[in-house]
Amino acid sequence: MSFHVPEQYRYKANERHPLHSGESDGNNGWFIIPASLAKKRPQLRIQASDGEGWEHVSISTATRCPTWDEMCFIKSLFWDDEDTVMQLHPPKSDWVNMHPYCLHLWRPTDAVIPRPAAELVGWNLGK
Repeated sequence: MSFHVPEQYRYKANERHPLHSGESDGNNGWFIIPASLAKKRPQLRIQASDGEGWEHVSISTATRCPTWDEMCFIKSLFWDDEDTVMQLHPPKSDWVNMHPYCLHLWRPTDAVIPRPAAELVGWNLGK
């Protein structure tokens, strides 16, 4: 299980640009995932970090919130298939909204995310 960034998509602008980062920043930085006509996916803008006990990725587009498929795609780029990550819905009084079309994925580094038994979610007809 691991958190990893897709270096090929790291935003490497001029060093004086506020979004600049490099490989020396590890899992922290900005990433631009290009639009894909085949998948009908817009450009996805990502901010990744792994500090203070959390692995975190924020995902945004220019005109709408990311879809479930886009969130799954980003999860697969930054974490392994068998990793559990989550979206959180905190109390409204704790909401922070710095961009109208941004969603977040989180994973604690010092705890296992509890999950309900599969039967509580539904039937797995594929097994």
